[in-house]
Amino acid sequence: MSGKAEGIQRDSSTRAAETAAKTGKVKTRAKKLKIVGFLCNWCSYAGADLAGVSRMQYPEEIRIIRVPCSGRINPLLVLKCFQEGADGVLISGCHPGDCHYQEGNLYARRRMLVLRSLLSYFGIDERRFHMSWVSASEGKKWADTVHRLVEDVRAAEAEAKAGVPVW
Repeated sequence: MSGKAEGIQRDSSTRAAETAAKTGKVKTRAKKLKIVGFLCNWCSYAGADLAGVSRMQYPEEIRIIRVPCSGRINPLLVLKCFQEGADGVLISGCHPGDCHYQEGNLYARRRMLVLRSLLSYFGIDERRFHMSWVSASEGKKWADTVHRLVEDVRAAEAEAKAGVPVW
C-alpha cells in the first residue's frame, strides 16, 4: 500500500473515532459466538450440507463436528466444550426410529435429558444447550435450528450480563 493510501485510510478511521467520541455514540458489534455442533454423519450433517448447497442463510458462529452417530457423544464432552469456552452446544441426529445404528439416537436422547437437568447445577444456562433431530432432506429445519440456538445463546448472555442468576 502506498504512503498516500495509508494516510487516507488512517485519516478516515481517525475521523470516525473523533466523531464517535464527540457524539458519545460508539458502535459496538455483537460478540461473535463460539457454538459447537455435533452432527450425525448420516442425517444431520447431510441436512446441514443441503442447507449450504441450497444457499440457505444461517449464522456462521457454529463449528460443526461430524460424528458417526449422536449416540456416541458422551455428556462429559459437552461439559468439556463449555469448560473450554464454548458459548453453546448443539447435538443433532437422526429422527427417533430412523437411526442408521438402530438405537443410537435413543441412547443420546436419554443421556442428554439427564445432562440438561444437571446444567444449572454447573452454572450453565439450559438455553445454551440444544438437541435436535434433522434428517438429510431438512436443510430448512437445520437453518432454523441454528438460528434459534444463536438467539437463545444471545438471550442467555444478555441475562448473564444483567446479573440474572441461572437457577
